[in-house]
Amino acid sequence: MDGWQQDAMSGVEQREDGPGVLGRLARVWSDGWALIRSHGPSQVQFWFIALALGSAAGIAAIGFRAGIEWLQATLYGTDDVAMLHSFAASLPWYWLLCLPVAGGLVVGLLLDRFTEDARVRSVAEVIEGAALREGRVERKRGLISALASMITLSTGGSTGREGPVVHLASVLATYVSSWIRADGITGRDLLGCAVAAAVSASFNAPIAGALFALEVVLRHFAVHAFAPIAIASVAGTVLGRLVWGDVTEFTLPDKNALAFYVELPAFLLLGLLCGLVAVVLMRSIFWADDVANRVQARIALPRWLRPAATGLILGVIAIFFPHIIGVGYETTSAALQGNIAFDLAVIFVVVKVAAVAVTMAGRMGGGIFSPSLMIGALTGLAFGTVATAIAPDFSGEGTLYALAGMGAVAAAVLGAPISTTLIVFELTGDWQTGLAVMVAVSLSSALASRLVQRSFFLTQLARRGVHLAAGPQAWLLGTIRVETVMRATGAPRAAPEEACREMIAEGVFVQSGATLEQAMPLFETVQRPFVPVVRFCPGDETPELWGALFQVDGLRAVNRALTRLAAEEHS
Repeated sequence: MDGWQQDAMSGVEQREDGPGVLGRLARVWSDGWALIRSHGPSQVQFWFIALALGSAAGIAAIGFRAGIEWLQATLYGTDDVAMLHSFAASLPWYWLLCLPVAGGLVVGLLLDRFTEDARVRSVAEVIEGAALREGRVERKRGLISALASMITLSTGGSTGREGPVVHLASVLATYVSSWIRADGITGRDLLGCAVAAAVSASFNAPIAGALFALEVVLRHFAVHAFAPIAIASVAGTVLGRLVWGDVTEFTLPDKNALAFYVELPAFLLLGLLCGLVAVVLMRSIFWADDVANRVQARIALPRWLRPAATGLILGVIAIFFPHIIGVGYETTSAALQGNIAFDLAVIFVVVKVAAVAVTMAGRMGGGIFSPSLMIGALTGLAFGTVATAIAPDFSGEGTLYALAGMGAVAAAVLGAPISTTLIVFELTGDWQTGLAVMVAVSLSSALASRLVQRSFFLTQLARRGVHLAAGPQAWLLGTIRVETVMRATGAPRAAPEEACREMIAEGVFVQSGATLEQAMPLFETVQRPFVPVVRFCPGDETPELWGALFQVDGLRAVNRALTRLAAEEHS
């Protein structure tokens, strides 16, 4: 055999015995994945993860919106869901009545079967996950909530789609965080990436999407989080534009500018009015929820029937006011065009507030952002009609007030003046009227934040005992478990066992599953530097001494947590 033949055969043998190109790639992938899971992703790796997660969240947002539009077109029998309100006015009354009842029944059965509290998860739970759960949200219940909200919005519910989309994207981020075993900082950044991409894909608003994730969900503007969130937001926007085109959600009249700076005081008054309207909207929802809880308890209504009963009320309202159905963009667009009379605008505001309160109190699902846009645009239009009539020589277009009102109510409800101002600009494409919008937004946000706990979402959480609005000093203690700080029995510098047993006999102790939020107040009444930590064995009512929590150890743990949080927010 010639030498070249031997060399060729040797090369074939080496290729057959070696791992091959695919094998080497698989090994590199496996080693890289193991490294990410054990040590976390590097900065460059994290950017690629953010891009992939942003794309997935964008696809989820597109799919959610497309699903709503398909269901609405099928159930209402229209070819143009953008004109759903006008089309619904021509439908038989019994169809408008029965459709939300059927949708509510399906939603009720879903939530009763797959959630322990029959509640839909939304933006408030995402904020809670970012603050208290290292960027994680409930996965199974989140998917069910998205399905319930899709059914609600497709069958006559009067809410918005941004809340379910944000939580659905957060579910995807939670899966990724679990796969790579992300720590708290990485998990929160991934959550921000998913939220930004979902908002951007839904509203074609990349700047507002990124700032919404930072301002509302993460509640800080750390530099380390901005780059991956921006990458994810752009990915979501690109996907949204590939599907729906590079168009704005609303179209404004050609002439829409301030007549003169003397008109600005009118927008100050508009901001105050919108702040009050936003507070009325939020408090109406909470009041309706309390009333519904009392009625349900009094008549022993099964929780799976609560959304169906709510659907009946919505159906009755829709017979006379089909404008309440769904996200309400047709009516919002008409208000921005100035095509609604003053008296109708006022009536629509009242009816829409009532419909949103009924929908949310009935546990039907959906978000608050789109309804606040509609209510704000109608409020602004009504105010502008009066303002331009009083001083026509110093007034511009009345539709400018609708634009400013839309941003002012939404900003007050979300507690996000920066991202809301930008999302209004991106939804309309009108950057020339920024001065009027900013004036109204700033006043409405300042007023509303004094009358509720910063925002609708933070007030929701406060009603459940989760106090995030007051800052980390109010909620950080609830994230640190006693068992991670205590000194175990028999450990060096442990508390005297006899003293611990005496305190247990007096009823002074904390259980092992408690947090520092429950344990630290005991030191104000107990004249000792420690508190016993006990655990109860199954079937045994006698507590077993497990260790002791020293006050100094608790304070050190809180100080370390505050230091880490400050480092994250300022890095």
